[in-house]
Amino acid sequence: MDVLLTALGDLTEPFRLLMLVAGVVLGLVIGVIPGIGGLFGLTILIPATYTLDPASAFALLLGMASVTTTSDTIPAVLIGVPGTVGAAATVLDGHELAKQHQAARALGAAYSASLIGGVFGALVLALALPVMRPLVLYLNYGDFLAITIFGLTLVALISGSSPLRGILAALIGALVAYTGLDPYEGAERWTFGAVYLWDGVPVGVLFLGLFGVSELAAIALRGQVQMTGSEPEPGGLRRGIGDTLRNWPLVLRSSAIGSVLGAVPGIGVTVIEWVAYGDAARRPGAGPAFGKGNIRGVIAPESANNSKEGGALLPTLAFGIPGSATMAVLLGAFTIHGLTPGPDLLEKEAPLLVTMILSIAFANILGALICLGLTRQLSRLALVPATTLVPLALCFLALGAFHTSKHPLDLVFLLVFGAVGLAMKRLGWSRPAFALGFVLAPNLERFFVLTQQISGWAWLSQPVALGLLAIAAAELVRRAAAWRRVRGAGPAPGRQPYDRALTLAFGAVALGCGLATLWLPRAAAIFPQVVAVAALGVVGALLWTARSRAVPADATRSIGPELRFLAVTAGMGLAILAFGHLGGPVVFVLAMAALWHRPQPVRAMIHAAAAASLSWLIFDTLVQQPWPDPWVTRLLP
Repeated sequence: MDVLLTALGDLTEPFRLLMLVAGVVLGLVIGVIPGIGGLFGLTILIPATYTLDPASAFALLLGMASVTTTSDTIPAVLIGVPGTVGAAATVLDGHELAKQHQAARALGAAYSASLIGGVFGALVLALALPVMRPLVLYLNYGDFLAITIFGLTLVALISGSSPLRGILAALIGALVAYTGLDPYEGAERWTFGAVYLWDGVPVGVLFLGLFGVSELAAIALRGQVQMTGSEPEPGGLRRGIGDTLRNWPLVLRSSAIGSVLGAVPGIGVTVIEWVAYGDAARRPGAGPAFGKGNIRGVIAPESANNSKEGGALLPTLAFGIPGSATMAVLLGAFTIHGLTPGPDLLEKEAPLLVTMILSIAFANILGALICLGLTRQLSRLALVPATTLVPLALCFLALGAFHTSKHPLDLVFLLVFGAVGLAMKRLGWSRPAFALGFVLAPNLERFFVLTQQISGWAWLSQPVALGLLAIAAAELVRRAAAWRRVRGAGPAPGRQPYDRALTLAFGAVALGCGLATLWLPRAAAIFPQVVAVAALGVVGALLWTARSRAVPADATRSIGPELRFLAVTAGMGLAILAFGHLGGPVVFVLAMAALWHRPQPVRAMIHAAAAASLSWLIFDTLVQQPWPDPWVTRLLP
């Protein structure tokens, strides 16, 4: 109790409290900006902590890191663009709710779930620190492999009535994930000689293209976020908070998933949120199906992604083993302040550790309360016309993607995966399955190789692995039975040329990747070969069953609108490259105003000035990193 009172007194000292509030505000801002995320926020903040005492420094850092997954819900719900990769699962049901006049409900549920999840994670951290050593030592790579395999069974849950298409999407996502230098042989896997791809396809760029571009295109076609132009549902905020409280078992279960998996090094927030989403999908409850506006599909990932911060800090403090990329950067802050994570830290710096735990709890409470206070106003963004919303949103989506490495290929891959996302959304293919295959495939390869090197196949006899594999097998059997019951339901639409074209395109990718592995060392080739062969088998099955497979009603309409939006996205990318991160948004917004036939030059100029001002505020004042010289400067003397 004395330690708690001491830590509470330290944290409530005015300057440290100011640092915590500053970190929270900065984290909320960073979370809203697509493509930035808490990892980058920590990178720019750590140098600012050199002159701070440890308690103030970690109040600032943890305040920022704890709430980026709270505010990233705002773009995820309102425009279907995940603010960070930790909000990708929230897009599925949150944005659907916004289209149904329930944006305030979705945001209210998300923020209240984030608050509970964040406090839960801090509580787990406080209770688990004394027993962390035996727990971590008990788990091994075989258990981590079983966790990854269990995660892959989620493909069965998020593929709807199209299991073969979901499996193929996951396999293609896995092949994309194997791009880069093989971690065992150092061989290049489909890099095409580009150094840019040595570290693989940037996950932020892929998610922004797969989910962001496709949803912005849908908004442009509808004219606004909501299906109709009426006012948002009254009382939506209270209803969303009530949804969270009524689903308290789901909140606690998802928070536990986030805390436990957050403590496993290498899992990451992307995997955690999908595991929580899939767990919730196993018990959909009343209301729409998952992916169609089920509020439980918002509550589960938001509870999990906020509770994982406390879990990720566990191995970081106890062993100096970062539980996530964010925690790996945070280790640098420990070094700066002369702290060495491990048993000595737990014994000698108990007040500081309790201060860190309180910082996480207070940050989540403050961040959620700020967002809840803004919900009513934010929900009205769903009424903003597409002619205003889409160009501005696309500006920051492209800037967020380009910010990844400031290489033109950032924008090229944004366009590529935007095209993939548009095609999959239109034809009813599971984009989450693609994303899940992408994020889990590297872990599957890594844990399998390490497990084989250490224990061979003995991991199959371990109790944790056996339990997880049994649950996964039972779930697959249950889903298979459900698929048989609904197979063939509804009229057969006949062959759909676009659906067949996408299937063949994925088959061509699998064939190309499979042939490329013939020139790779065996260790680098084995996993991609297995995935490629499996993908080709699924392609054959899909082509064989094409006539009896249902596709969305608008699948046969002209693809002209999608192609035009891709051209618009490419234009935004070219504007950034040609005129820079300040001039590009101005040129793009003015050009879009002209193309959309809205002869309102004053309004267009105001929107263009707002885009440039926000870009300057975020990327020159807040982030403060150099940008490449725009092409236009090369024409100047």
